[in-house]
Amino acid sequence: MIVADTNLVAYLLLPGERTRTAERVLDVDPVWAAPLLWRSELRNILATQVRAGRLGLADAQAVADQAERLLAGREYTVATAPVLELASSSGCAAYDCELVVLARELDVTLVTADGAVLDAFPETAMAPDAFATA
Repeated sequence: MIVADTNLVAYLLLPGERTRTAERVLDVDPVWAAPLLWRSELRNILATQVRAGRLGLADAQAVADQAERLLAGREYTVATAPVLELASSSGCAAYDCELVVLARELDVTLVTADGAVLDAFPETAMAPDAFATA
């Protein structure tokens, strides 16, 4: 199991230059988890794609459905105190720290392309390319 950030989910389900890497991550570990926040983040990504004319509304809904199936049963609520502690000490956004807290609670790797998170939490977070080739 890994904790997948929302961008990794989007890379997997929205064809683009990072899709193949996300597919390799899925090949290495097909069990992905995320804090509940991922849903709102993905909805924002999809809404942006729809407004930009890169994705139709029905297609956006289909991607959301695929993502919900991918993470079904592995969506978690994260406690506030450890998130705020990490955000305060690291300078990372609280929503990024939710991912770190969840990965630590589950004792798994957080796979993210977020440079700030990778720099602040090298013991917990790994870039998709590195994870896929480890």
